[in-house]
Amino acid sequence: MSDGFARLFSQMLASGQEMARAFNPGLENFDPRAFEKLIPTMSADMMEMWFGRTFNREGLDAKTRLLLTIGALTVQGGAAEPQLRLAVRHARQAGATQREIAETIWQMSMFGGVPAMQKALDLAQSVFAEEEDQG
Repeated sequence: MSDGFARLFSQMLASGQEMARAFNPGLENFDPRAFEKLIPTMSADMMEMWFGRTFNREGLDAKTRLLLTIGALTVQGGAAEPQLRLAVRHARQAGATQREIAETIWQMSMFGGVPAMQKALDLAQSVFAEEEDQG
């Protein structure tokens, strides 16, 4: 991750935390990771059914579809944490940049709220960190 992008990402996270404190101080430390054990990740067969055969029509490429998926999952907040991680991984594999993913999530603050956006940025950052550790 470039220094400029790291600074931008850090600024986005700090801004989101500040807004979350202003809206509801109790949400600042909300951590829905416990939900991840209750919500299984989508199997490869399900991913193929939904994104391979069903929704793989002309008009949108895989990267765009996955960015849209990230936006929709961001709006759902903590209820979609495992699915969001998976969508971020798949979007990266489809050619989405870290910046494109971050901007998609940031845009969703208007629709899903700042806490949902903040959580999604944190999750995306953890996926990016995993990538850096692996490669």
